[in-house]
Amino acid sequence: MEELSDNLKAFEKKEEVVLRFIKADEVKFAHPSERVCASILDFYHIRWLYEPKTFPIEWDKKGNVVQSFTPDFYLSDLNLYIELTTMNQKLVTKKNRKVRRLKELYPDVNIKIFYQKDFKNLLIKYGFHGSEKNKN
Repeated sequence: MEELSDNLKAFEKKEEVVLRFIKADEVKFAHPSERVCASILDFYHIRWLYEPKTFPIEWDKKGNVVQSFTPDFYLSDLNLYIELTTMNQKLVTKKNRKVRRLKELYPDVNIKIFYQKDFKNLLIKYGFHGSEKNKN
């Protein structure tokens, strides 16, 4: 347990997030759904950062990071990280496990997962109907 605590302290010392807010069309996203999500945030003037921070969640015995997690968005005004997942359930389970581990290690970090169903409801609510599908 002490070893884990030392690893977390070392990470927090060297980790510095530079806040530079940009628009959705200025970023290369890993998935088209992330671009759509960023467009919705832009439309509502919600400031966001794309993958601004990577959290180590597992170390080897030498203290080297062997697994980490990078949430998709950070909404600074809400102090909230968002992970958007539109993938199949098998991969969602793996992602849920990472988020659970992140919450254990960093209890002050606020994070929400938007699942495929949540994202589709968001698209319907805000009138996005696939026009952003192939942009990226």
